[in-house]
Amino acid sequence: MMFDFAIVGAGIAGASLAAELAAHGRVAILEAEAQPGYHATGRSAAFWSETYGGAAIQPLTTASGAALRAGGFLAPLGSLHIGRIGDRAAVDAFLNAFADTPITLEEVDPATRIPGLRAEWRLGVLEPSCAYIDVAGLHADCLARARRAGAVLMTDAALRSARRIAGGWEIEAGAEPIAARILVDAAGAWADQVAVWAGVAPLGIRAFRRTMAQLRTDPAAPEHLPHVAAIDGSFYFKPEAGGKLWLSPHDEIATDPCDAQPEEMDVAIAIDRFEHAVDWRVAAVERKWAGLRSFAPDRLPVYGFDQRAEGFFWFAGQGGFGIQTAPAAAMLAASLITAAPPDPAVAAIDPAQYGPDRLS
Repeated sequence: MMFDFAIVGAGIAGASLAAELAAHGRVAILEAEAQPGYHATGRSAAFWSETYGGAAIQPLTTASGAALRAGGFLAPLGSLHIGRIGDRAAVDAFLNAFADTPITLEEVDPATRIPGLRAEWRLGVLEPSCAYIDVAGLHADCLARARRAGAVLMTDAALRSARRIAGGWEIEAGAEPIAARILVDAAGAWADQVAVWAGVAPLGIRAFRRTMAQLRTDPAAPEHLPHVAAIDGSFYFKPEAGGKLWLSPHDEIATDPCDAQPEEMDVAIAIDRFEHAVDWRVAAVERKWAGLRSFAPDRLPVYGFDQRAEGFFWFAGQGGFGIQTAPAAAMLAASLITAAPPDPAVAAIDPAQYGPDRLS
């Protein structure tokens, strides 16, 4: 089978890019698992925050907002970044980092927004634009758009090898070999391994485990509680339906690419940090899970052709912000791949800052 584009990975990265590329040629999406989005996408904390990932990621997140709202994938939440008196410098640095962006940030007394907040947490910065994001709905929509435009999704099709042939790549994955003009590495935590299998030098993209737990608390999480994040990056929590609470210790545990599982110690650390922030009782840990995040050494995403390997395109290293930036990232990448003018939504973003050449 001959394709114009073969995308390795059917998580949100591969799915969103396939939806953009399918109008420009025949697309194959190669997914190693039996279902797409099994690893990082299916285990997301499911919030959209313009400050998440830092100032270099903010333009991608902000540019994605309009598409996500138009699709009905965002719902109001708000975020409150909290700190102790000793965190004043961290709060000021946070505010300064986004001073020249369109994000609205307001210093508030966090005790007025979080019942039961312990007295030492006196500093707060409100980010009203933060929203719930319907990750499953967005992912399904991207795959559906890609299919309607003719893209072919192949599951249980783990890449075994890829080699250059005249005019493209011969790819061993799934039941039978395929060929494609361009090979896109959207494999998340496996991005470097995919490059090696294709005979391309890796870039140092590493996988990290992130832990989440769903709690039942006493009192139950208030209905209008915002997403709450410690300014020092030690934890965050957010309300979910039915008075539940999702809590993370904001951990980044280096790991090999794998089917990540939560560690009891990490859940215990999260609960300890939570109980030092509020006086609520944790009545039960109802479920827990872990997902993978993957970063390049400089923690910026990697979008672009590898100059050392003709026809090999990187679309990886998107950390924990790959879902909230998916529309803009896919539009940028599609423009680079097809040499078409970028969508107006991302025309002001310089993709060169995310190019793989900076790492080689």
